[in-house]
Amino acid sequence: MQFKKMRRQVLYFISMLCLRSAIAQVTYSIPEEMSKGSFVGNIAQDLGLDVKRLKLGNAHVYSGDSREYIELNNERGVLLIKERIDREALCGDTTPCAVHFQIVLENPMEFYSVTVEITDINDNAPNFEKNEIKFVISESTVVGAKFDLERAVDLDVGSNSLQSYVLKPTDNFLLKLHSQADGTKNVEMIVQKPLDREKNELISLVLTAVDGGEPQMSGTMQISISVLDANDNAPVFTQKIYKGTVAENAAKSTIVTTVSASDADHGLNGKIMYSITNTLDDVRHMFEVNEDSGEVRLIGRLDYEKKRHFQISVRARDNGGLTDSCKVIVDVIDINDNEPTIKIMSKSTVISESADPNTVVTMINIQDPDSGENGKVQCFINDNIPFLLKSTSNNFYSLVTDGELDRERSSEFNITVICSDEGVPSLSSSVTLTLQISDVNDNAPVFERSSYEAYIVENNTPGLSVFTVKARDADWNQNARVSYILEDSSVNGVPVSSYVSVSADSGVIHAVRSFDYEQIKDFHFRVKAQDGGSPPLSSNVTVKILIQDQNDNPPQVLYPVQTGGSLVAEMVPRSADVGYLVTKVVAVDVDSGQNAWLSYKLQKATDRALFEVGSQNGEIRTIRQVTDKDAVKQRLSVIVEDNGQPSRSATVVVNVAVADSFPEVLSEFTDFTHDKEYNDNLTFYLVLALAVVSFLFITCVVVIISVKIYRWRQSRVLYHSNLPVIPYYPPRYSDTLGTGTLQHVYNYEVCRTTDSRKSDCKFGGAGSQNVLIMDPSATGTMQRIQSEKSILDEPDSPLEQKPPNNDWRFTQGQRPGPSGATGGPEVAMGTGPWPQPPTEAEQLQALMAAANEVSEATGTLGPGTMGLSTRYSPQFTLQHVPDYRQNVYIPGSTATLTSNPQQQQQQQQATAQQAAQQALPPPQASAQPEPPKAAQTPASKKKSTKKEKK
Repeated sequence: MQFKKMRRQVLYFISMLCLRSAIAQVTYSIPEEMSKGSFVGNIAQDLGLDVKRLKLGNAHVYSGDSREYIELNNERGVLLIKERIDREALCGDTTPCAVHFQIVLENPMEFYSVTVEITDINDNAPNFEKNEIKFVISESTVVGAKFDLERAVDLDVGSNSLQSYVLKPTDNFLLKLHSQADGTKNVEMIVQKPLDREKNELISLVLTAVDGGEPQMSGTMQISISVLDANDNAPVFTQKIYKGTVAENAAKSTIVTTVSASDADHGLNGKIMYSITNTLDDVRHMFEVNEDSGEVRLIGRLDYEKKRHFQISVRARDNGGLTDSCKVIVDVIDINDNEPTIKIMSKSTVISESADPNTVVTMINIQDPDSGENGKVQCFINDNIPFLLKSTSNNFYSLVTDGELDRERSSEFNITVICSDEGVPSLSSSVTLTLQISDVNDNAPVFERSSYEAYIVENNTPGLSVFTVKARDADWNQNARVSYILEDSSVNGVPVSSYVSVSADSGVIHAVRSFDYEQIKDFHFRVKAQDGGSPPLSSNVTVKILIQDQNDNPPQVLYPVQTGGSLVAEMVPRSADVGYLVTKVVAVDVDSGQNAWLSYKLQKATDRALFEVGSQNGEIRTIRQVTDKDAVKQRLSVIVEDNGQPSRSATVVVNVAVADSFPEVLSEFTDFTHDKEYNDNLTFYLVLALAVVSFLFITCVVVIISVKIYRWRQSRVLYHSNLPVIPYYPPRYSDTLGTGTLQHVYNYEVCRTTDSRKSDCKFGGAGSQNVLIMDPSATGTMQRIQSEKSILDEPDSPLEQKPPNNDWRFTQGQRPGPSGATGGPEVAMGTGPWPQPPTEAEQLQALMAAANEVSEATGTLGPGTMGLSTRYSPQFTLQHVPDYRQNVYIPGSTATLTSNPQQQQQQQQATAQQAAQQALPPPQASAQPEPPKAAQTPASKKKSTKKEKK
């Protein structure tokens, strides 16, 4: 039957198609709930189009804003179900229910309107809101009294909708239906037989609602009736339909309208109560009626965009259970209460600063659910930004770039999109878009200065931080990371990297070496700053380093020249007047600035009242007339001091001869002795060194004596015992070359020269070195007795054991002196080992004899050599007078004797200590003799002394 019905509908619409072909509109009719892919109609055939036309014209379905339930198959030219259709959800109770869409073709562009009517099928059963209702009816209720029942709801329409009601049982009540203007039916239960409470107090009925579909569906509700007495008049409304209007923004408790009903009964039976009986929609959540007054009030929030009309069913009921009903129709008035909604369809949060103009950044959709003028929207963005908002279609906008972007000027944009409608008052909404500008490496590092100058004091520590260069890059992140590089260059042919280094991260410039202002005063180099971009950008800057001078060089005296071998003197005639220029001290300082400013002062002078020194020019002049009483020998000590902090100085000694002729000068300066004024610090260190050496020497002597005594006592113990006697063999006392009786490992040498002005204390080599002694004629030298050496060198030479000699010391003829006499071989060699160690008395006697030798030897010394020069003539040097006092060495002692009384006393003490040690027999034999060395002359002796000083 369903198939026949559908066939009739198709034939009907085909006939209609022939009639409507002129207006290019096709209508189909299909039942609801058809499965996906079901056939709807052959649109190509019905429109008279070729299937190829559909393919080439790219035919497609356009349904506007509604959902697409129908799709077009271009291959077959037919319409198919795209999505299952529920008529009740699509149209509700609206009939007929249809889906409208267009078939759009291109090349050329055409469109055809298609309507698909959705017919209802019986897929919903009638349903009551409540499963049970209760009535209280008086037994006096007359026959024919009506009771309004709750209606059932069937979502289907037409024949499938609710058709009839059945009430069972029907002993006391029957059912009556009343059709309304809107097509609905009121259900009334009518008393057909008087009630008798005494027979039946409770009556149970079943109300069944039946629809007209196939198969037929139904729904039931239980009715419970309580029988009461004496209320025989039902309430009656003054009108059956009430109308009211309310704005959608009306406040709660707003009165929409008032319904009124009357009841002829009196008392409690005449009291009427009003109630809303709607069950299908949300009317009860939006409105309420006052039970007593009948005022219909608003209790919810209205929304014109969701629902524009409301139909309220109001019931009037008295205490006897009699009721009456009416309708209240409420129309909702639209208010501009919805601001435009801004929806971001697609957006970019980051855009490169190199983006081209008109690049789309964001796509926006604007929606306003209001109607009329209230729903018209205009959008704009904030000013002074390189962006533009363009309208692409209805309610669609695109945000595009409107110029070049520069991240360094603005790295972020907050773009506010404002949309407002045309309602009164106008409503608007806004959204802020945050757009980050990504960096491109388009800025090179820039130094804070165009060039740098830095100062560093000479003699700096290597690795010292000089200063810092700083460059900034306007880019960001890796593109702004600056690295510092020292460019390759050279300074005086040396790579600049050996002078300075640059920290790649911080730009700190460090000194690689210690600078000397006297060698280099300034230099320059270039530092490159390079960023981390790809490709990298860079810039460079010139850095100049200026070396600052330090007062690290003392003045150097150029004149007068200080000689080490002769005495130089300036001659002043006795007829010299006041201001006579004696000489000029010339000095220089390699430092610069005030460190090189020199001043001259007279530190010491034989006669301060005779000479003065110019503080600026160093000229030595007389300050008074020279007299005959003035000494011929004048010694001036001039100090040259610079102006540095702290200042440095140098001292020069100027010897002045006050005489009119050279013979007078020669006679005076022949007896010139050494200066007794020594440098205090150097003398102190010399005395301290001699004291330490003397202390160590005395300690060794005491230890040796203690050991000897201990061994002597041990030998005495063995002598009185029955053990065999082991003879004691003392060592050879003299050195292998006759220079002394002290073992060569303890031999040291003290040298004093007339030209050094200083004292030296040094430890020399073995005591077997040759010793040169000057005789008065300066022509003879003391030769070594080779016979002694030959005896010592022969291992097979027999040495006889002789008895001890009471006077075993050196004889008077063997004592050292200027004569250069030497002792015999027996003295140099010794008399051989003793049978017994010497007694303490013998040791003391030897010590006293050695002291006498030193005393006699030092009394025979004479003056040394010297040289003189005049003020206005070439420098000349006196002939060397034989002077055996210059360097005299005592055999067996390391002291060099001079004419200085203090030094002679020190040497005598040292010699006495050495002689005491020589008198003691050591526990073992002396070292093997060393080969003789070549004799030294006084000149060679001075040269070696100078080399040792250097």
